[in-house]
Amino acid sequence: MALWDRVKESASTMQTQLNAKKNDLKSGAFRDASMAMCALVAAADGTIDPSERRKVAQLIATNDVLANFPADDLRRRFEANCDKLAADFDFGKVSVLQEVAKAKKKPAEARAVVQIGIVIGGADGDFDKDERQVVRDACYALDLPPHEFDL
Repeated sequence: MALWDRVKESASTMQTQLNAKKNDLKSGAFRDASMAMCALVAAADGTIDPSERRKVAQLIATNDVLANFPADDLRRRFEANCDKLAADFDFGKVSVLQEVAKAKKKPAEARAVVQIGIVIGGADGDFDKDERQVVRDACYALDLPPHEFDL
């Protein structure tokens, strides 16, 4: 199987698993951590170009699991995290990873946050090394072993 197909299959599998848990993923901690994760993936290479920001915002707006929350609230939180990362990537990353860590008290939510990162990162069929690294960093912030997610 080609790498492209494996990436798309993995993202699809993660989305299916997320959909199965949708009713359990309604906490503010999950919401905040998910938007932080989306911003990390959008800025994975250290910059956020406007088209990448729009693309991720669109994926957030159309994700079934995230439909548990008002779209304008999600967008505001995503944009605030992106702004932190754009202002100073290294310092912003520390702050955004602290947002991600809010979900670590509930293992199901923590895993779902990582899965959202994989879904967002793999949506274009190319879950690149920078995206994999920020999702791996999020695993550490959530006290989850990256190998559980093939990272």
